[in-house]
Amino acid sequence: MIAAADRQRIARAVLTYLAEPGDPVLTALLNVSQPADIVAAVTAGQPPVLPVGCWDTIRADERAGGLGRRDTARLEHAFGTWRRRLAGVPSEMDLAAFRQDGIRLVCPGEPEWPSQLDVLGAGRPYALWLRGEADLRYCCLRSVSIVGARAATAYGAHVCTEMSAALGERGWAVVSGGAFGIDGCAHRGALAADGVTVAVLACGVDHAYPRGHHDLLTGITAQGVLVSEWPPGRTPTRRRFLVRNRVIGALSRGTVVVEAGLRSGALNTARHARDLGRPLMAVPGPVTSEVSAGCHMIMREWGAVCVTGAADVMEMLTPLGEPGSREAAVPGDGPGSVQASLWPDAAGRGDPLIARDALDPLTEDILEAIPARGAGPATIAVAAGVGVDAVVRSLGLLAAGGYVERCSRGWRIRRRAG
Repeated sequence: MIAAADRQRIARAVLTYLAEPGDPVLTALLNVSQPADIVAAVTAGQPPVLPVGCWDTIRADERAGGLGRRDTARLEHAFGTWRRRLAGVPSEMDLAAFRQDGIRLVCPGEPEWPSQLDVLGAGRPYALWLRGEADLRYCCLRSVSIVGARAATAYGAHVCTEMSAALGERGWAVVSGGAFGIDGCAHRGALAADGVTVAVLACGVDHAYPRGHHDLLTGITAQGVLVSEWPPGRTPTRRRFLVRNRVIGALSRGTVVVEAGLRSGALNTARHARDLGRPLMAVPGPVTSEVSAGCHMIMREWGAVCVTGAADVMEMLTPLGEPGSREAAVPGDGPGSVQASLWPDAAGRGDPLIARDALDPLTEDILEAIPARGAGPATIAVAAGVGVDAVVRSLGLLAAGGYVERCSRGWRIRRRAG
């Protein structure tokens, strides 16, 4: 017997096959109905009778499409489209098999769901398909989106790679779109520094696009995570690139545009970040460079802050007094450098303060489930076969006892000195 929560998760997975992200009709339905009820209605071919007020939120959000209360024709049209797509939905067994390929589904309200996506309102994803080792929610707590032109110059590639590597070294996750040019440099810089990077795709996470980035995307799965609103098997389209940009803008604390022409798709991401109230930054380029014209425009007209390196980005996004802010820099250690350790439990790496045989069985099991490279609480909970709350409680004890420490992926076994 399938639990009610599992039925809703399966239904959300099905909905990603039936409707495009941001579909205003489906958004309105999810405001008043459970996902499983919507799938059942589509399967039966019977659009529900909706309460009069269910469209109010959608009408207030112009980006959602502005449906009217009496727009039953659009409701029926949407149901017809979804019903025709039912034939392409995998069986429940096939959906479960994705897990064996390293693909997982994360739904709103679950431990790994990044709650900052809720700022998208009616445009919030129905669910996210993930592939990779990193815990999405945890790594995005300290993250920055770096986007820019596909036809990047040598200058832009250098600045982006250096910035991303410096951010990765200091525990910041780098979010980008996996494309050629600046996106690729952002991911590579973070990976080179053994940092975490997140690639938000406009296709299924099983689809390497662009093909020339097959090895890069594979590297991201080992050291970060691939994210998509589209289910496995979906290929990219021009519109999907534009739709996914709102997720790039919403996932992180702020967005940096390294190079962008006046008609660059990166400005679409920048616009989302601006509209969401997230800090927007841009790297200046030569005034004669068309590929930097978009950066100069958003500084001049959108209030983007001029940044020239990782120190500027961290100063912009980190509250004063926290590690990574300008006042936390170590004197004499170079401009913008921060303390060698961002985590308070990383110093004094001697023997554990609590003997191993003094740990209770549950804490011992959780300790055994923590990978050396690190993982978030949700991932550790799955590996240990316990609840996330139990993991969070035990992590505090293990950290105080000297067994684990924070890292950019979440928590890892503490590295010993020497």
